[in-house]
Amino acid sequence: MANNRKPKSAISIRQPYAEQILQGTKKKEYRSVPTHKLERVYIYASLTPDTPAAENMVRGKLIGTVEIVNCVPDKRHGFAYKLANPQRLARPVKPRKQPQPIWFYPF
Repeated sequence: MANNRKPKSAISIRQPYAEQILQGTKKKEYRSVPTHKLERVYIYASLTPDTPAAENMVRGKLIGTVEIVNCVPDKRHGFAYKLANPQRLARPVKPRKQPQPIWFYPF
């Protein structure tokens, strides 16, 4: 991780999109609200899958990290968080604190 610092916050993302971010195929996360967090954050695979195929994927755990490098307005989706340098955790980790719909502090 950049600067050998662990992320402080996590972003909740439904499967299969969390996995697509880690694979580097999803480079933007669309949200209705902007963010000023331009830093490395944990990726939390939320409990609720977005597709039936995602039901067999890891859910309810932190599965990796990604850098948010920019946030720009998007006419169709509100805001696009531009993502870079995803890194998978060696093993999924259950957060100690209660996950929230967008941002939360897992530890």
